[in-house]
Amino acid sequence: MAYLVLARKYRPQAFDEVIEQEHVTRTLMNAIQHDRVAHAILFAGPRGTGKTTVARILAKAVNCQRGPTPKPCNACQSCNEITAGKAADVFEIDGASNNSVDQVRELRENAKYMPAYSAFKIYIIDEVHMLSTPAFNALLKTLEEPPAHIMFMFATTEPHKIPVTILSRCQRYDLRRIRFESLTSHMEDLCERENIAIPEESLAVVAREAGGSMRDALSLLDQVMSCSDGPVTHDQVLNILGVVDRRALTDMVDAVLVGDIARVLARIQQVYERGQDLKKLFTDLLIHMRNLLVIKLGDPAMSIVDLPESEIDLMREQVRRHSAGVLNQVFKMLYREEALVRLAAQPRLAIEMVLMQICQIKPALPMDELIGHVEALRQAISEGGRGGKGEQALTATPHISPPITGTPSSANDGTDGTGVQENQRSALPSTSKERHAFWSRILDDLGKHLPALAANLQQSSLVVADANCFEIEVRGNEFGINRVKRSENIQAIRRAAHDLLGLSPKIVIHGISDDPAAKREQKKNEDRVKQNALSHPMVSDVVEIFQGKVLDVKVLPKSEGEGSK
Repeated sequence: MAYLVLARKYRPQAFDEVIEQEHVTRTLMNAIQHDRVAHAILFAGPRGTGKTTVARILAKAVNCQRGPTPKPCNACQSCNEITAGKAADVFEIDGASNNSVDQVRELRENAKYMPAYSAFKIYIIDEVHMLSTPAFNALLKTLEEPPAHIMFMFATTEPHKIPVTILSRCQRYDLRRIRFESLTSHMEDLCERENIAIPEESLAVVAREAGGSMRDALSLLDQVMSCSDGPVTHDQVLNILGVVDRRALTDMVDAVLVGDIARVLARIQQVYERGQDLKKLFTDLLIHMRNLLVIKLGDPAMSIVDLPESEIDLMREQVRRHSAGVLNQVFKMLYREEALVRLAAQPRLAIEMVLMQICQIKPALPMDELIGHVEALRQAISEGGRGGKGEQALTATPHISPPITGTPSSANDGTDGTGVQENQRSALPSTSKERHAFWSRILDDLGKHLPALAANLQQSSLVVADANCFEIEVRGNEFGINRVKRSENIQAIRRAAHDLLGLSPKIVIHGISDDPAAKREQKKNEDRVKQNALSHPMVSDVVEIFQGKVLDVKVLPKSEGEGSK
């Protein structure tokens, strides 16, 4: 067949024609101009980015009859033969199929002979990382000190597989993935040359599927050009490439973010009926969510979103309706289930299960908002909430009395508007029944303003109540007891007592833990204390003098709280 595919028909024939590899081509042109071209060069980079193409152009540049020159003439015998791939002095070798040590030894023997008519005999070895270890070892000496008429050019997509001994003998150039805009612009130019009309959004689809590879993009473009005798429609491009329309993908992401399960399932059904790859659909969803999250971060991160400006504008509108926390939550859940979908025997069921699960999960509160609420609550507690910042920041924060300062008499004279009048104060409880009633009133008061503290005090009792000190027994787990012992909670209990009595007693907390491990530890400590008491010399002397016996040993609880004993 006489047809030549686009990737071969429009292969660059000069350094200036190479798309988006200026950092490599400019360096090579300068090296040629100053006669500083290395004898061994390694071109590394993703597939379809121009490694072999640049190697061929460099071969023409050094063997051109006008050269060495950074701009080969593409008219002389050497340039024409290299372009046609049949030059007598330029050998293109596939490293995957010529990887044995015997083949490298043959290459090494042939390298001794002078070129037929060119300045250099050049060996271009593609996918050089496929050579065996013995083959690399056989190449070492020749690569380090080749004859003056020999040049080696290597190309690879996996430079990490090449031995360090080989890498150290080569001058390395890394080619980059080709940006989205460059791919679409180059394809638009080729469509004009071929006189074929293809919608811009269709070229964007082709560029996206190419993944930064110019060869892949041109191969797909060849396929698209063959799908119709007349103008190519966008639906034809979607069908022939088997990709999901961006509008459908955007609508599906919208449905996921708002929890519309019915719309999500309908979109999956459409993709399934069109025969499109559901695993690729999930990958596209994951990439789309990543781009949404990056766009949400703002302008500094926009450079890493390689998409046309029209799509970026649509995504900006989409992220405006959702917080970064929600986007990050969905992105994390999609990524966590990626292996499940990729390895699933029934990808449709796997995708439906994952997306339904995401739709049913309540969005997490953004971390900055959560921290703001916590900080506002802490500020409200510390400042008392009366005219402070906490009350302004948290509209739901209850009114909290200010901390008590000064002596009880000065706080209760009623002149500052915060004290309690003498005729409104309760009497100091003296009996167990009075203490129980008084403590219930304090809990009711705390429950209005500090419900969390009141909840932790539900299993508590007031065991001692005098003008100077309140002793409170608190039962529960260690976490609840420790929360009650916090200084701000001690202050709250003290303020509640002041409001009812006009006194500011010292608050002492006795924790009685319900935690089995804590009880065992407490029992162990009590037994040790009892044993130490029984073995004390003074106790032994008393028993011996009075000829008595010890009936029981009581361990007094350790006082904890404000002014711990």
